[in-house]
Amino acid sequence: MAKSAARKQREKLAREGKRNPELNRSIFAFTDMRQRTTKTRAEKLNQQKHKRSLSYQSDDGLFYLRAKLAVIV
Repeated sequence: MAKSAARKQREKLAREGKRNPELNRSIFAFTDMRQRTTKTRAEKLNQQKHKRSLSYQSDDGLFYLRAKLAVIV
């Protein structure tokens, strides 16, 4: 994968003995700060409702029918 121009510039500064700007980044820059909550009853029911409806969207499903034909002479 190619290096971006900004990354090349940071590496160049580090080689020259100057401070790397990556070190200025906060520890919170790499963490996911969103609050996680469990799903409510309504959200769970809504999810199940849409899962069930997928099988009824089309009537052209695959099936196998094996039948013997009797020939009357």
